[in-house]
Amino acid sequence: MGVYQTLGVAHPSRGRLFVPDLVVIPESAVVELEGSEAAPLTAAELVVDITSRSNASHDRLNKAAAYAEAKVPFYLLIDRFAPTGPAVTLYGEPEGDVYRVLVTVKFGEDIRLPAPFGLTVETSAFPFG
Repeated sequence: MGVYQTLGVAHPSRGRLFVPDLVVIPESAVVELEGSEAAPLTAAELVVDITSRSNASHDRLNKAAAYAEAKVPFYLLIDRFAPTGPAVTLYGEPEGDVYRVLVTVKFGEDIRLPAPFGLTVETSAFPFG
């Protein structure tokens, strides 16, 4: 597996290229296309997005639906602008274009990523507001 920052991932049925903040994907799935790297979204094991004021709604709704539809097993959303306060949400078990919320923590709390990752993300250094 490789961890890539701002790697373009192509959605199979939407005909769109998404650029998540991080993606964990087999290195063999990454190819060179016209001077930049891209990969099929369906090969991703984990996608991570970090919201900004201008893209928070897009990340929460549109990207989550697209990733679920492509059957990406896990989507980690780091959302400084969540309506209930800064939070990190791990989504999983995609069905259609919908994920199930596996866990949500407030900034400052740790979040555990399940197998195959088996790691804990410490959020205490994440900026509030």
